[in-house]
Amino acid sequence: MQDNFSEVLQQAGVVPVLVIDKVEEALPLARALVEGGLNVLEVTLRTEAALAAVEEIAKHLPDAHIGTGTVLNGDDVQRSVDAGASFLVSPGATESLLDAADKTEVPLLPGTANPSEVMRLLERGYRYQKFFPAQAAGGVPMLKSIAGPLAQVQFCPTGGIGPGNAADYLALPNVVCIGGSWMAAPKLVQEKNWAEITRLAKEAKSLKEQ
Repeated sequence: MQDNFSEVLQQAGVVPVLVIDKVEEALPLARALVEGGLNVLEVTLRTEAALAAVEEIAKHLPDAHIGTGTVLNGDDVQRSVDAGASFLVSPGATESLLDAADKTEVPLLPGTANPSEVMRLLERGYRYQKFFPAQAAGGVPMLKSIAGPLAQVQFCPTGGIGPGNAADYLALPNVVCIGGSWMAAPKLVQEKNWAEITRLAKEAKSLKEQ
């Protein structure tokens, strides 16, 4: 289920969470991020261009790991797999979504926000979970509290994370990586400022190495 996914998460450090409005922006954006050292990318299914963007990136950047985010149901799972996504990310988890994920070899990173949800996902075999919305759900203190009784679970916190608090999350023993969008802000993409995106990606990558 997540066996081969652990290595991807462990080397990722920071996963850019991307909202892509135009397909033609997908490849230069992805290349800028990969050049900066971030090669695990999440394209959220919040725009009409999202799936085509995933196809474009997967086709031209085979060494990168391209996943879809905001995966809500079985249809999203199937469309993501068909587009070439190598992993799936959901903001939460329903039984029907987990059942759909069980039917594919593409790993799912399901969302959770409290100990009960963590335990339920652990029962389904998910040792790697997305903690969302990270800051609103208790942030670093919550993850520290969960680490005691649920030490076998590793998290990818996402939501409200930026340069100012990213290192605090990455320093936690139960955080395998974090998700964020600051290195690919909409304004930078609109301006096609790929050089600045690469610079920010390099800074983000260095956080994991500190």
